[in-house]
Amino acid sequence: MSNKTAPFAIVMILAVASIFAFASPKNSPTDAKNAVATITQMENDAVNADLAGDSSFYNRNLAENWTGGTSFGTWDTKQSLLGDMKDTDKNSTKSEAIKDLNVRVYGSTAIATYTTTYDSMRHGERVARTVLSTDTFVNENGTWKQVAGHSSEAAK
Repeated sequence: MSNKTAPFAIVMILAVASIFAFASPKNSPTDAKNAVATITQMENDAVNADLAGDSSFYNRNLAENWTGGTSFGTWDTKQSLLGDMKDTDKNSTKSEAIKDLNVRVYGSTAIATYTTTYDSMRHGERVARTVLSTDTFVNENGTWKQVAGHSSEAAK
């Protein structure tokens, strides 16, 4: 590179870098705070939906291709979860509470971790246990949707 083209190349590199820096999406602290509040409310609303047997909550808030790993070592889909909730003779929640909820936001993605203790009927069998859960959310066009979840039975 000649001495005459070096300054031009440096200016061009800096110009391109600044375009990418300004074009990349960034969340303001207010955006992140609002996302944490929204997802915290969604997690609490999920408990209320379980207690009420309200499948409409999950129909609205789970992505169509949602998957959930259960603490029983199985996978659920949105369709299988909604189907189970309709069978209230074999699936219902007697009590449920969450604690230690922590929501972290990474742009248009958020992760919620928490501990759940519940007493329920699952596929016709009573289950009472405490599980550790992780839920993944994505903001699509201004709406947060849960895209994945996973739970593991807590150590006793």
